[in-house]
Amino acid sequence: MVEIISGEKGKGKTKYLLDKVNSDIQKVDGSIVYIDKNTKHMYELDSKIRLINMGDYPIDSSDEFLGFLSGVLSQNSDIQEVFLDSFLTVSNIDTNEGITDALNKLDKICNMFDVKFVLSVSRNEKDLPENAKGKIVISL
Repeated sequence: MVEIISGEKGKGKTKYLLDKVNSDIQKVDGSIVYIDKNTKHMYELDSKIRLINMGDYPIDSSDEFLGFLSGVLSQNSDIQEVFLDSFLTVSNIDTNEGITDALNKLDKICNMFDVKFVLSVSRNEKDLPENAKGKIVISL
């Protein structure tokens, strides 16, 4: 399952995402991974949550990012949820076509590995492609 938190920059998506990840860690039996563009929110995360700083990796395209994500999942079959803050930035996506392609691939990964993705996307709901609109859980 893929869930999207949408809204323009500065609307509170990261705060919502942090609250959700810290709440979810109490409910899951497996592991949770939080992927961000830096370590700014490291101390706001529960210590059981694994933070991955994408700034540490030379990822230059959305295909490379999705490959990286698949590698993370392959190293730990216990991962139940992956939170992606600043999804468009960390995944190197800047078009609606890129969002559509990435969401289709994330759906496949969800089905293959039984993992849930929660994405923070810095766009208004009306500016997202059709396949993203049905995945929005909150629009800020």
